[in-house]
Amino acid sequence: MKRNKFLLIVAIGMFLASCGGGSKGKPDFSDNEYVVREVQPQATTLEAVYPAVLKGEQDVEIRPNVSGFITKLCVKEGQQVREGQVLFIVDNVTFAAAARQAKAAVSSAKAGLKTAELTYENSKKLYENNVIGEFELSSAENAYASAKAGLAQAEANYTSAEQNLQYCFVKSPATGVIGDLPFRAGALVGPSMQVPFTMVSSINKIEAYFSLNEKEILNMMRTDGTLAKSIEEFPSVKLRLADGTIYGKEGKISAISGVINRSTGTASVRADFPNEGHLLKAGGSAQIIIPNTHAQALMLPQKALAQVQNKYFVYKVAGNKVQYSEVTINPENDGHNYIITSGLKAGDKVVIDGIASLKDGMEIKSISEADYDKKIEKTRELGKSQNDAKKLKEALSK
Repeated sequence: MKRNKFLLIVAIGMFLASCGGGSKGKPDFSDNEYVVREVQPQATTLEAVYPAVLKGEQDVEIRPNVSGFITKLCVKEGQQVREGQVLFIVDNVTFAAAARQAKAAVSSAKAGLKTAELTYENSKKLYENNVIGEFELSSAENAYASAKAGLAQAEANYTSAEQNLQYCFVKSPATGVIGDLPFRAGALVGPSMQVPFTMVSSINKIEAYFSLNEKEILNMMRTDGTLAKSIEEFPSVKLRLADGTIYGKEGKISAISGVINRSTGTASVRADFPNEGHLLKAGGSAQIIIPNTHAQALMLPQKALAQVQNKYFVYKVAGNKVQYSEVTINPENDGHNYIITSGLKAGDKVVIDGIASLKDGMEIKSISEADYDKKIEKTRELGKSQNDAKKLKEALSK
Protein backbone atom coordinates (compact mmCIF):
# COMPACT_ATOMS: atom_id res chain seq x y z
CA MET A 1 0.00 0.00 0.00
CA LYS A 2 2.81 2.36 0.93
CA ARG A 3 4.60 1.45 -2.31
CA ASN A 4 1.53 2.29 -4.40
CA LYS A 5 1.13 5.60 -2.61
CA PHE A 6 4.79 6.41 -3.26
CA LEU A 7 4.45 5.58 -6.96
CA LEU A 8 1.34 7.82 -7.19
CA ILE A 9 3.21 10.76 -5.66
CA VAL A 10 6.10 10.21 -8.10
CA ALA A 11 3.62 10.14 -11.02
CA ILE A 12 2.01 13.39 -9.86
CA GLY A 13 5.45 15.01 -9.60
CA MET A 14 6.30 13.89 -13.14
CA PHE A 15 2.94 15.37 -14.32
CA LEU A 16 3.75 18.68 -12.69
CA ALA A 17 7.15 18.72 -14.33
CA SER A 18 5.72 17.81 -17.74
CA CYS A 19 3.15 20.64 -17.41
CA GLY A 20 5.90 23.16 -16.85
CA GLY A 21 5.52 23.70 -13.16
CA GLY A 22 7.99 26.55 -13.30
CA SER A 23 5.77 28.62 -15.66
CA LYS A 24 3.55 29.65 -12.74
CA GLY A 25 0.48 29.97 -15.00
CA LYS A 26 1.96 32.48 -17.46
CA PRO A 27 1.08 32.40 -21.20
CA ASP A 28 3.70 30.80 -23.39
CA PHE A 29 4.62 33.85 -25.54
CA SER A 30 7.95 34.35 -27.30
CA ASP A 31 9.89 37.55 -26.66
CA ASN A 32 8.81 39.28 -29.90
CA GLU A 33 5.20 38.05 -30.02
CA TYR A 34 2.57 40.83 -29.79
CA VAL A 35 -1.20 41.03 -30.17
CA VAL A 36 -2.16 42.90 -33.35
CA ARG A 37 -5.58 44.18 -34.46
CA GLU A 38 -6.68 45.20 -37.94
CA VAL A 39 -8.63 48.43 -37.51
CA GLN A 40 -12.11 48.46 -39.06
CA PRO A 41 -14.88 51.09 -38.75
CA GLN A 42 -17.77 50.22 -36.47
CA ALA A 43 -20.84 51.84 -34.98
CA THR A 44 -20.35 52.77 -31.35
CA THR A 45 -21.90 54.94 -28.67
CA LEU A 46 -19.74 56.72 -26.13
CA GLU A 47 -21.10 58.24 -22.96
CA ALA A 48 -19.97 61.60 -21.63
CA VAL A 49 -20.46 62.03 -17.88
CA TYR A 50 -21.03 65.35 -16.09
CA PRO A 51 -21.60 66.04 -12.37
CA ALA A 52 -25.05 67.45 -11.68
CA VAL A 53 -27.04 69.04 -8.86
CA LEU A 54 -30.71 68.16 -8.43
CA LYS A 55 -33.39 70.76 -7.79
CA GLY A 56 -37.14 70.56 -7.50
CA GLU A 57 -39.36 71.94 -10.22
CA GLN A 58 -40.20 74.66 -7.73
CA ASP A 59 -38.04 75.20 -4.64
CA VAL A 60 -39.57 77.93 -2.48
CA GLU A 61 -37.90 79.32 0.64
CA ILE A 62 -40.50 80.04 3.31
CA ARG A 63 -40.18 83.19 5.43
CA PRO A 64 -43.00 84.92 7.33
CA ASN A 65 -44.07 88.43 6.25
CA VAL A 66 -44.48 89.54 9.88
CA SER A 67 -42.23 89.23 12.91
CA GLY A 68 -43.24 87.26 15.97
CA PHE A 69 -42.85 84.10 17.99
CA ILE A 70 -43.92 80.75 16.53
CA THR A 71 -46.91 79.49 18.49
CA LYS A 72 -47.63 76.30 16.54
CA LEU A 73 -45.95 74.02 13.99
CA CYS A 74 -48.47 72.38 11.68
CA VAL A 75 -46.19 70.17 9.56
CA LYS A 76 -43.26 67.77 9.89
CA GLU A 77 -40.03 67.42 7.93
CA GLY A 78 -40.50 65.49 4.70
CA GLN A 79 -44.29 65.87 4.81
CA GLN A 80 -46.20 66.27 1.55
CA VAL A 81 -48.20 69.52 1.60
CA ARG A 82 -50.66 71.12 -0.78
CA GLU A 83 -50.79 74.71 -1.97
CA GLY A 84 -52.46 76.93 0.65
CA GLN A 85 -51.93 74.53 3.57
CA VAL A 86 -50.92 76.20 6.87
CA LEU A 87 -47.29 75.41 7.78
CA PHE A 88 -46.91 77.30 11.06
CA ILE A 89 -48.57 80.06 13.06
CA VAL A 90 -46.92 83.25 14.37
CA ASP A 91 -48.22 84.85 17.59
CA ASN A 92 -51.22 86.83 16.34
CA VAL A 93 -52.67 88.45 19.46
CA THR A 94 -51.33 91.91 18.64
CA PHE A 95 -52.27 91.62 14.98
CA ALA A 96 -55.79 90.43 15.83
CA ALA A 97 -56.25 93.43 18.16
CA ALA A 98 -54.98 95.77 15.43
CA ALA A 99 -57.45 94.23 12.97
CA ARG A 100 -60.35 94.74 15.41
CA GLN A 101 -59.28 98.31 16.03
CA ALA A 102 -59.07 98.97 12.29
CA LYS A 103 -62.51 97.43 11.78
CA ALA A 104 -63.95 99.69 14.47
CA ALA A 105 -62.33 102.68 12.77
CA VAL A 106 -64.09 101.71 9.54
CA SER A 107 -67.45 101.62 11.34
CA SER A 108 -66.77 105.02 12.89
CA ALA A 109 -65.73 106.43 9.51
CA LYS A 110 -68.91 105.11 7.89
CA ALA A 111 -71.03 106.78 10.58
CA GLY A 112 -69.12 110.03 10.15
CA LEU A 113 -69.59 109.82 6.38
CA LYS A 114 -73.33 109.33 6.75
CA THR A 115 -73.55 112.35 9.07
CA ALA A 116 -71.50 114.47 6.67
CA GLU A 117 -73.67 113.36 3.77
CA LEU A 118 -76.90 114.34 5.62
CA THR A 119 -75.38 117.69 6.58
CA TYR A 120 -74.34 118.37 3.00
CA GLU A 121 -77.76 117.41 1.58
CA ASN A 122 -79.50 119.62 4.14
CA SER A 123 -77.12 122.49 3.41
CA LYS A 124 -77.96 122.32 -0.29
CA LYS A 125 -81.67 122.73 0.46
CA LEU A 126 -81.02 125.61 2.85
CA TYR A 127 -78.81 127.29 0.28
CA GLU A 128 -81.52 126.94 -2.37
CA ASN A 129 -83.96 128.67 0.01
CA ASN A 130 -81.42 131.41 0.74
CA VAL A 131 -81.22 130.40 4.41
CA ILE A 132 -77.42 129.92 4.39
CA GLY A 133 -74.75 131.42 2.26
CA GLU A 134 -72.24 129.91 -0.16
CA PHE A 135 -69.55 129.61 2.54
CA GLU A 136 -71.69 127.33 4.72
CA LEU A 137 -72.56 125.15 1.69
CA SER A 138 -68.88 124.82 0.71
CA SER A 139 -67.95 123.93 4.28
CA ALA A 140 -70.55 121.14 4.34
CA GLU A 141 -69.38 119.86 0.96
CA ASN A 142 -65.74 119.81 2.11
CA ALA A 143 -66.70 117.98 5.31
CA TYR A 144 -68.51 115.39 3.22
CA ALA A 145 -65.46 114.91 0.93
CA SER A 146 -63.20 114.65 3.98
CA ALA A 147 -65.47 111.99 5.48
CA LYS A 148 -65.26 110.01 2.23
CA ALA A 149 -61.46 110.16 2.34
CA GLY A 150 -61.48 109.19 6.00
CA LEU A 151 -63.56 106.11 5.25
CA ALA A 152 -61.24 105.12 2.39
CA GLN A 153 -58.23 105.45 4.68
CA ALA A 154 -59.92 103.48 7.44
CA GLU A 155 -60.82 100.71 5.00
CA ALA A 156 -57.21 100.63 3.72
CA ASN A 157 -55.90 100.37 7.29
CA TYR A 158 -58.36 97.58 7.97
CA THR A 159 -57.26 95.71 4.84
CA SER A 160 -53.62 96.05 5.91
CA ALA A 161 -54.38 94.89 9.45
CA GLU A 162 -56.37 91.91 8.15
CA GLN A 163 -53.55 91.01 5.79
CA ASN A 164 -50.98 91.17 8.60
CA LEU A 165 -53.24 88.94 10.67
CA GLN A 166 -53.44 86.44 7.80
CA TYR A 167 -49.65 86.57 7.46
CA CYS A 168 -49.47 85.06 10.95
CA PHE A 169 -50.84 81.87 9.39
CA VAL A 170 -47.92 81.01 7.08
CA LYS A 171 -49.18 78.90 4.16
CA SER A 172 -47.44 76.87 1.51
CA PRO A 173 -47.24 78.73 -1.82
CA ALA A 174 -46.98 75.45 -3.77
CA THR A 175 -47.69 71.74 -3.56
CA GLY A 176 -44.56 69.85 -2.58
CA VAL A 177 -42.44 68.35 0.17
CA ILE A 178 -41.30 70.08 3.35
CA GLY A 179 -37.55 70.38 3.85
CA ASP A 180 -35.65 70.92 7.11
CA LEU A 181 -37.38 72.66 10.02
CA PRO A 182 -34.60 74.47 11.91
CA PHE A 183 -37.07 76.46 14.07
CA ARG A 184 -39.51 75.18 16.67
CA ALA A 185 -42.42 76.64 18.65
CA GLY A 186 -41.25 79.66 20.67
CA ALA A 187 -38.59 80.76 18.17
CA LEU A 188 -38.63 84.37 16.98
CA VAL A 189 -38.97 84.66 13.20
CA GLY A 190 -39.40 87.51 10.75
CA PRO A 191 -39.12 88.66 7.13
CA SER A 192 -35.41 89.55 7.44
CA MET A 193 -34.25 86.21 8.88
CA GLN A 194 -31.19 84.87 7.00
CA VAL A 195 -32.09 81.21 7.41
CA PRO A 196 -35.52 80.42 5.94
CA PHE A 197 -38.09 78.75 8.15
CA THR A 198 -38.14 75.84 5.68
CA MET A 199 -38.27 75.07 1.96
CA VAL A 200 -41.14 73.58 -0.01
CA SER A 201 -39.96 71.58 -3.01
CA SER A 202 -42.27 70.51 -5.80
CA ILE A 203 -40.56 67.28 -6.89
CA ASN A 204 -42.99 65.64 -9.30
CA LYS A 205 -40.39 66.71 -11.81
CA ILE A 206 -36.70 67.05 -10.94
CA GLU A 207 -34.35 69.46 -12.67
CA ALA A 208 -30.72 68.34 -12.97
CA TYR A 209 -28.25 71.18 -13.55
CA PHE A 210 -24.81 70.57 -15.05
CA SER A 211 -22.29 72.49 -17.15
CA LEU A 212 -20.90 72.28 -20.67
CA ASN A 213 -17.67 74.05 -21.56
CA GLU A 214 -17.43 76.77 -24.17
CA LYS A 215 -15.95 74.45 -26.81
CA GLU A 216 -18.86 72.02 -26.48
CA ILE A 217 -21.35 74.88 -26.77
CA LEU A 218 -19.59 76.18 -29.92
CA ASN A 219 -19.63 72.72 -31.47
CA MET A 220 -23.38 72.46 -30.89
CA MET A 221 -23.96 75.91 -32.37
CA ARG A 222 -21.95 75.07 -35.49
CA THR A 223 -23.82 71.79 -35.91
CA ASP A 224 -27.37 72.94 -35.16
CA GLY A 225 -27.23 76.68 -35.82
CA THR A 226 -29.11 77.85 -32.71
CA LEU A 227 -29.39 76.86 -29.07
CA ALA A 228 -33.10 76.21 -29.56
CA LYS A 229 -32.28 73.75 -32.34
CA SER A 230 -29.56 72.16 -30.20
CA ILE A 231 -32.07 71.58 -27.39
CA GLU A 232 -34.53 70.07 -29.86
CA GLU A 233 -31.91 67.73 -31.36
CA PHE A 234 -30.27 66.77 -28.06
CA PRO A 235 -30.58 63.03 -27.31
CA SER A 236 -32.28 61.72 -24.20
CA VAL A 237 -29.94 61.60 -21.21
CA LYS A 238 -29.56 59.26 -18.26
CA LEU A 239 -28.98 59.95 -14.59
CA ARG A 240 -26.48 58.04 -12.44
CA LEU A 241 -27.45 58.34 -8.78
CA ALA A 242 -25.14 58.73 -5.80
CA ASP A 243 -25.17 54.96 -5.15
CA GLY A 244 -23.96 54.24 -8.70
CA THR A 245 -27.30 52.98 -10.03
CA ILE A 246 -28.94 54.36 -13.17
CA TYR A 247 -32.27 56.11 -12.65
CA GLY A 248 -35.10 54.24 -14.35
CA LYS A 249 -36.45 57.20 -16.36
CA GLU A 250 -34.60 59.05 -19.10
CA GLY A 251 -34.49 62.84 -19.08
CA LYS A 252 -34.63 65.56 -21.69
CA ILE A 253 -32.48 68.68 -22.05
CA SER A 254 -34.86 71.61 -21.63
CA ALA A 255 -32.64 74.68 -21.28
CA ILE A 256 -29.11 75.84 -22.10
CA SER A 257 -27.85 79.14 -20.76
CA GLY A 258 -26.98 81.67 -23.43
CA VAL A 259 -24.26 83.17 -21.23
CA ILE A 260 -20.79 81.70 -20.58
CA ASN A 261 -19.65 82.03 -16.98
CA ARG A 262 -16.46 84.08 -17.14
CA SER A 263 -14.91 82.47 -14.08
CA THR A 264 -15.51 78.84 -15.14
CA GLY A 265 -15.79 79.07 -18.92
CA THR A 266 -18.95 76.95 -18.85
CA ALA A 267 -22.66 77.36 -19.55
CA SER A 268 -25.39 75.96 -17.31
CA VAL A 269 -27.60 73.23 -18.78
CA ARG A 270 -30.84 71.83 -17.35
CA ALA A 271 -32.23 68.34 -17.87
CA ASP A 272 -35.72 67.43 -16.65
CA PHE A 273 -36.60 64.00 -15.24
CA PRO A 274 -40.04 62.66 -14.22
CA ASN A 275 -40.18 61.79 -10.52
CA GLU A 276 -43.54 60.17 -9.83
CA GLY A 277 -42.20 57.96 -7.04
CA HIS A 278 -40.26 60.84 -5.46
CA LEU A 279 -37.03 58.80 -5.47
CA LEU A 280 -35.08 61.88 -6.51
CA LYS A 281 -34.68 64.59 -3.86
CA ALA A 282 -34.00 68.28 -4.27
CA GLY A 283 -30.45 69.16 -3.22
CA GLY A 284 -29.08 65.73 -4.15
CA SER A 285 -26.10 65.07 -6.40
CA ALA A 286 -25.90 62.82 -9.44
CA GLN A 287 -24.19 62.43 -12.81
CA ILE A 288 -25.67 63.21 -16.19
CA ILE A 289 -24.82 60.64 -18.88
CA ILE A 290 -25.02 61.91 -22.46
CA PRO A 291 -24.80 59.32 -25.28
CA ASN A 292 -22.84 60.19 -28.42
CA THR A 293 -23.33 57.79 -31.34
CA HIS A 294 -20.66 57.40 -34.05
CA ALA A 295 -21.67 55.44 -37.15
CA GLN A 296 -18.15 54.80 -38.60
CA ALA A 297 -15.66 54.93 -35.75
CA LEU A 298 -12.12 53.57 -35.65
CA MET A 299 -11.72 52.36 -32.09
CA LEU A 300 -8.70 51.17 -30.14
CA PRO A 301 -8.32 50.16 -26.49
CA GLN A 302 -6.64 52.85 -24.43
CA LYS A 303 -3.74 50.51 -23.62
CA ALA A 304 -2.85 50.53 -27.34
CA LEU A 305 -1.93 54.23 -27.23
CA ALA A 306 1.10 55.91 -25.74
CA GLN A 307 0.63 59.46 -24.49
CA VAL A 308 3.49 61.95 -24.62
CA GLN A 309 2.35 65.26 -23.10
CA ASN A 310 -0.78 66.13 -25.11
CA LYS A 311 -0.01 63.86 -28.07
CA TYR A 312 -0.98 60.23 -28.68
CA PHE A 313 0.95 57.52 -30.55
CA VAL A 314 0.35 53.96 -31.73
CA TYR A 315 2.58 51.24 -33.18
CA LYS A 316 1.44 50.40 -36.70
CA VAL A 317 2.55 47.07 -38.13
CA ALA A 318 4.04 47.05 -41.64
CA GLY A 319 5.31 43.63 -42.66
CA ASN A 320 7.05 42.37 -39.56
CA LYS A 321 8.14 45.77 -38.21
CA VAL A 322 6.38 48.42 -36.14
CA GLN A 323 6.14 52.13 -36.89
CA TYR A 324 5.72 54.70 -34.14
CA SER A 325 2.86 56.86 -35.51
CA GLU A 326 1.01 59.88 -34.12
CA VAL A 327 -2.81 59.85 -34.02
CA THR A 328 -5.52 62.18 -32.77
CA ILE A 329 -8.43 61.08 -30.63
CA ASN A 330 -11.95 62.17 -29.78
CA PRO A 331 -11.75 63.59 -26.23
CA GLU A 332 -14.98 61.78 -25.34
CA ASN A 333 -14.32 58.22 -24.23
CA ASP A 334 -15.86 55.46 -22.16
CA GLY A 335 -12.82 54.97 -19.94
CA HIS A 336 -11.68 51.89 -21.90
CA ASN A 337 -11.49 52.85 -25.59
CA TYR A 338 -10.54 55.80 -27.76
CA ILE A 339 -12.06 56.83 -31.08
CA ILE A 340 -9.25 57.64 -33.51
CA THR A 341 -10.11 60.74 -35.55
CA SER A 342 -6.94 60.91 -37.67
CA GLY A 343 -3.66 59.05 -38.20
CA LEU A 344 -5.26 55.68 -38.98
CA LYS A 345 -7.40 54.29 -41.77
CA ALA A 346 -9.48 51.17 -42.17
CA GLY A 347 -7.28 48.11 -42.67
CA ASP A 348 -4.27 49.40 -40.72
CA LYS A 349 -2.79 46.93 -38.27
CA VAL A 350 -1.91 48.13 -34.78
CA VAL A 351 -0.28 46.54 -31.73
CA ILE A 352 -2.86 46.68 -28.94
CA ASP A 353 -1.01 45.15 -26.00
CA GLY A 354 2.46 45.35 -24.48
CA ILE A 355 3.51 48.54 -26.30
CA ALA A 356 5.76 49.64 -23.41
CA SER A 357 8.46 47.20 -24.59
CA LEU A 358 8.30 48.26 -28.27
CA LYS A 359 10.64 50.56 -30.18
CA ASP A 360 10.22 52.18 -33.55
CA GLY A 361 11.37 49.82 -36.33
CA MET A 362 11.44 46.77 -34.05
CA GLU A 363 10.69 43.38 -35.65
CA ILE A 364 7.80 41.48 -34.10
CA LYS A 365 5.76 38.36 -34.62
CA SER A 366 2.06 39.23 -34.92
CA ILE A 367 -0.55 37.21 -33.08
CA SER A 368 -4.30 37.67 -33.46
CA GLU A 369 -6.59 38.46 -30.54
CA ALA A 370 -8.29 35.08 -31.03
CA ASP A 371 -4.97 33.20 -30.74
CA TYR A 372 -4.08 35.33 -27.73
CA ASP A 373 -7.36 34.38 -26.01
CA LYS A 374 -6.72 30.70 -26.78
CA LYS A 375 -3.27 30.88 -25.16
CA ILE A 376 -4.69 32.63 -22.13
CA GLU A 377 -7.40 29.98 -21.77
CA LYS A 378 -4.85 27.18 -22.19
CA THR A 379 -2.69 28.78 -19.51
CA ARG A 380 -5.64 28.98 -17.14
CA GLU A 381 -6.49 25.32 -17.68
CA LEU A 382 -2.86 24.38 -17.19
CA GLY A 383 -2.67 26.42 -14.00
CA LYS A 384 -5.83 24.76 -12.70
CA SER A 385 -4.49 21.29 -13.48
CA GLN A 386 -1.20 22.06 -11.75
CA ASN A 387 -3.03 23.40 -8.71
CA ASP A 388 -5.28 20.33 -8.46
CA ALA A 389 -2.30 17.99 -8.81
CA LYS A 390 -0.34 19.92 -6.23
CA LYS A 391 -3.20 19.69 -3.74
CA LEU A 392 -3.50 15.95 -4.35
CA LYS A 393 0.22 15.46 -3.86
CA GLU A 394 0.15 17.38 -0.57
CA ALA A 395 -2.81 15.31 0.62
CA LEU A 396 -1.11 12.00 -0.19
CA SER A 397 2.13 13.10 1.45
CA LYS A 398 0.41 13.53 4.83
